[in-house]
Amino acid sequence: MPAQLLEDVAAGFAQAKVIPYLGCGALALGGGSGPIPASPIELVARLTAKTTVPHKVRTNLTGAAQYIENFKHRKTLSSLMSEAFRASAAPNDLHNMLAALPKLPLLVHAWYDDVPQRAFAGRADWGMAQGVSQTEHHGRWVNYYRPDGSEVTEPDPSIVADEMPLFAATPDEARAWATLLYQPLGSVAPAANYLVSDSDFVEVLTEIDIQTPIPLSVQELRRDRHFLFLGCRFDNQLDRLFARQIMKRSSARHWAVLPDTLTRNEERFLEEQNIQRIEWPLSKFVASLAPMLQCQSLPA
Repeated sequence: MPAQLLEDVAAGFAQAKVIPYLGCGALALGGGSGPIPASPIELVARLTAKTTVPHKVRTNLTGAAQYIENFKHRKTLSSLMSEAFRASAAPNDLHNMLAALPKLPLLVHAWYDDVPQRAFAGRADWGMAQGVSQTEHHGRWVNYYRPDGSEVTEPDPSIVADEMPLFAATPDEARAWATLLYQPLGSVAPAANYLVSDSDFVEVLTEIDIQTPIPLSVQELRRDRHFLFLGCRFDNQLDRLFARQIMKRSSARHWAVLPDTLTRNEERFLEEQNIQRIEWPLSKFVASLAPMLQCQSLPA
């Protein structure tokens, strides 16, 4: 990877112009995910080990989840998801690097674990926006939570557009959020919100093209910013759809750390979204970028 490319990414972070977008592969940094699933295949294996599903959907996460929801009840599905992610894992070098940044208006985390929350645990200037299932929260697309896990029941999605945009959780709440952690698929913590079954995604996808399920705060914060995809693959249509809609109306330049061989669909997606591929392993990329970002965090 050219040194200039790494410098461009670091400079983008210094200007609060980079939005990290973490996929499930971020958990595998440094030798494995530990006790929680780090891929859809691992997760569906956990779900189907606890209950019987038809053979044709045993390796299909959304299909298996839908079967469990239909024939075992939604509460069973939610319980199995929580059991799969309850153990959690310690934040790795990537999570800690991002949590230490002095300027990080938005972090997207597209998996169900709570590792980023754990990395931010020492701070009080952040909050969460999580996608929620219409089955459990009819008429709502997103729930908001403070760092202590308490829900923001009447969020004000307005943004104070300045050099450092802030998300005000409620009109009467004194503290603004320097970082918004957006979890479009939900998360095990703090309230076990999950978008995982076919019906969950059908509801979202019928509206996502007009951006209804995406928080207004995210829509504002992504403007003129660059996405950096870490631990993501785009070989699944659902993953491509979510990434495309979340990054809509952002800047015209993005990056993705993708060391493995790409599928034809992935190549087309990168080209159409103007995402520059970084072919380094994620561990090497983080190890090279971290010292550059650490210099930004030091007092002048």
